[in-house]
Amino acid sequence: MKHSAALKFLARALLSGVVLFALSSVAQVAPEPTENVPNDPDHIAKLADDALWRLELGDIATVDTFRYTGLPRTAHATSPMILYAYSFVPKALDTSAQHPLIVLVHGGVHSNFETGGPANAAHIVRELTQLGYVIVAPEYRGSTGYGPQYQNAIDYGGKENDDVLAARAWMLQKYPFLDPSRVGIVGWSHGGMIALMNVFLHPEAYACAFAGEPVSDLTIRATYNKTLQQTLAQSLANSVGRSTVSEEVYRQRSPDCYASKLRKPLLVHGNTSDEVVHIDEIEHLIAALKAAGKNFDSKIYTAAPGGHHFNRIDSKLARDSRQEIYAFLNRYLHP
Repeated sequence: MKHSAALKFLARALLSGVVLFALSSVAQVAPEPTENVPNDPDHIAKLADDALWRLELGDIATVDTFRYTGLPRTAHATSPMILYAYSFVPKALDTSAQHPLIVLVHGGVHSNFETGGPANAAHIVRELTQLGYVIVAPEYRGSTGYGPQYQNAIDYGGKENDDVLAARAWMLQKYPFLDPSRVGIVGWSHGGMIALMNVFLHPEAYACAFAGEPVSDLTIRATYNKTLQQTLAQSLANSVGRSTVSEEVYRQRSPDCYASKLRKPLLVHGNTSDEVVHIDEIEHLIAALKAAGKNFDSKIYTAAPGGHHFNRIDSKLARDSRQEIYAFLNRYLHP
């Protein structure tokens, strides 16, 4: 294990050395975190990935990073928490006209918005940018790469939802060519959970939502995800000053419990061979939406190759599935 950790650190260090060299040709570097973490391997990897975003998308989009504020970090804090996000504005955009915005929410519990990996984010951002969308990708509290304090500020199913909503508001304030009536929210996995919570609880903020393989029912999830209770306990300690996890907490932070609040178009995708978010969760969400008499779109894929990442990889099935998503977004956002 020690050798594995050392190799991982060395790989990240080598990557950062190669990519940070390219930063000399990049006008803007990601802001430093609020704490001093110069030797943190996650922060080194984040700096490298910031450069990769510009190398991957710089030909078609203006890639920016920004800081904004959200709710206080803890129940006893009074100062707003400083948050981080990426923005992507197509270079060919006619800013004299109004354009739609996509809020793209990264997955993972302790993760971040990275170019590569199974989430295939750089390819998805390129595809959306080429369709004419402006994109904001919030690094909500709990994300990695900004130091341990930021990562440990996690509020799973809680203030992270507000962080994403606040990124939307920041973009609309910053860019007058964005149409507030044409904002969509897109996320997979934990990002899908946040997308659901946002569209359920803040329907006035979004024209439509896509949730891919979304975490949907924490009561079910707790039966097979052994770290969920610990994650919720830490989240409660941050947000309300106590760490007792009850059934009520599971319900309060489960998207399916808010299905009756759906007011906007929604598309949900699932995969029966998904081992990260079991299909039971998504089926329970769909059942809750149907019981509430809601109109929505859903598609359950049967044993699609790729498991949890089946429509984010580079297979034909994945590309076809993403086209279904983009067609859905196009109906309501009109890029």
